Parts: sequence; C-alpha cells; structure tokens
Amino acid sequence: MANIAYADMLCTFQRILESRGFSKESAADAAAVFADNSLDGVYSHGYIRFPRMVEYLDKGVIDPKTEATCVASFGAMERWDGHRGFGPLNARQAMDRACILAHQYGIGLVALGNNNHWLRGGSYGWQAADNGCIGICWSNTMPNMPAWGGKDRRIGNNPIIFAVPQSNGEHVVVDCALSQFSYGKLEEAKLAGKTMPLPCGYNDNDELTTDPAPVMNNLRLAPMGYWKGSGISILLDLISTILTNANSVEKIGSFGEEVGLSQIMIAIDPGKFNDSGTTDGIVRALIENIRSSEPLKGGAPVRYPGERDVRVRKENMANGIPVIDEVWEKIQSL
Repeated sequence: MANIAYADMLCTFQRILESRGFSKESAADAAAVFADNSLDGVYSHGYIRFPRMVEYLDKGVIDPKTEATCVASFGAMERWDGHRGFGPLNARQAMDRACILAHQYGIGLVALGNNNHWLRGGSYGWQAADNGCIGICWSNTMPNMPAWGGKDRRIGNNPIIFAVPQSNGEHVVVDCALSQFSYGKLEEAKLAGKTMPLPCGYNDNDELTTDPAPVMNNLRLAPMGYWKGSGISILLDLISTILTNANSVEKIGSFGEEVGLSQIMIAIDPGKFNDSGTTDGIVRALIENIRSSEPLKGGAPVRYPGERDVRVRKENMANGIPVIDEVWEKIQSL
C-alpha cells in the first residue's frame, strides 16, 4: 500500500481524462468525482473504479463531450436525457437543477434517463446537503441480483441515498445499494484477499457465501433483507422507469454494458419550514441520542450515517489517500 496526496491523485486523473477527449474544465470536474470519492474512503467508487471508466471511454461506450439536456418541464418536476454521456457529471448537473427547483418551489425532482453509471450515489446526497437541501436519489442498474425466490438475475442492486444537511457541513447521509454489499465493495475485498462479514451472494451450488470471488463470477448478489430488499429494488426500478420513460433494469440488461441508466434526483428545502438553527437542533438532538446508545459488548461506539466519511476525509487529506500498489500502477500506465 502507498499513500497518494489528494492533489497528486486529482492531477493524475485530470491528465488521463484530458487525453481521452474531455475539455480541461470537464476533466477537472470529472477527476474531482473520483478523487473526492477516494478522499472519503469510498475507494471502490474512486480510484479502484477509474481504470474501468477509462476502458469504457476507450471503447466508445461513453462520449466525453455529451451533456445532459432537459426534455420536459412541469414546475418543480423535470425530465432530462443524459444521452449516455459521462454519468457522474450528468448526475451532478441533475442534482444541481433539483436543488434550484427546491429553493424555488420547496421541492425539486429531476428524472434523468439514458445516463451512464454515476459512480458513488452518495456524492449527490452530499451535494444536495451542501446546498442546504434534504436529498433523496437513486439509480437503477443492469440485472445483477435474483429476485427473492428466484435463481436467475432479474433485478438490480439499485442504490438509494438519503441526506439531511447540517450547517457545519457534517451531514447525515445514508448511501446503500439494495444488495447486501455492492459489487464495488466485493471488488475491494477480493483485491485485498478478504471475505465479507456476512453472506454476499450465491456460489455456483446455489448456496449463500461470504467469498466475493464466486459472486463476482456468477453475478448473483443477495438482496439486503432478502425479500425486503428484493421488493424495494423492484419498486425503485418501476418509479425511475416511469418518470424517465427510459430504460428499465430488464432493458439495460440487453445492452451488454451497464449504460443508459434511469436515475432520480429529489431535493427538498427545509428552509421553507424551519430556519437553519431549528433544523440543526433537530439533527443534533437525534445524533446525540444515537451516540448515547450502549455499545454491544466489545463493540465500537455507535456512529451516525455519514460520520465515518467526515473523519476519513480529514485523515486522508492530512496523511494521503491509501491505494493498492497494483491498481495505482495501472492508473499511471493509462
């Protein structure tokens, strides 16, 4: 393992993306997505995912010059087409627009269809919270999980994010896929030679396993909460497909690559009801109550969602971002 300074990682990503056809400004914004995810300790959707995204660029799956456009507007609700451009930048643009609508109407919704993978969904929750908004967003995916009771892959590990702002920037954010673990986490564990703490999917004998390798090979993740996660995944896919009138999990599965996704960005402005002091007071009271929980025997103190991100961000900015040597060497070779 090596530690890479945030600024050095950012420059490396930007140089490579410019070489793949991004403008200087877009390359800087896109590089920041990967570097910021790595800074927050979400390595599976940061530097570890970077080579795969470059592979998509080299294949022509992603057009670096394409931007999302608004195709329909109904007051606080808009439909956008991502034109299969660079997913994270399109998603960032869509959440920016949802926040603008929220500040105008109290709530804003942007349904972004035909977009590519947005990387870390939590980025857009933090983005909404940085704009003083409650954020709710999700994406569908290619079919990579069996529905509960089924054997073949028919549903997606659709990520969903909830975010509540604090004026000090230490927002409360939940970012989770509807599988027990995301493929990014499985890839991270596999590279590190580790198993998962709980069953993550099925092996070739249709048995639940903690070994990420067979699950990554057969692409049969286990839904979190089993039947509960399965049901929520199906509903998120239905809602996103209806609002975008774009691609469902089933249709995305016919593309051969995980492209053309349907994503929903919702922003709510709590300032329409409360001043920031009132909202902060509500959040602090809840956090303090959670933190006062008695830990399980030998367990660590209970944390609120998003607390780890804030801590890791500070540590990695001070000490450098830890990277797996093999992956960083591959990135430099690009």
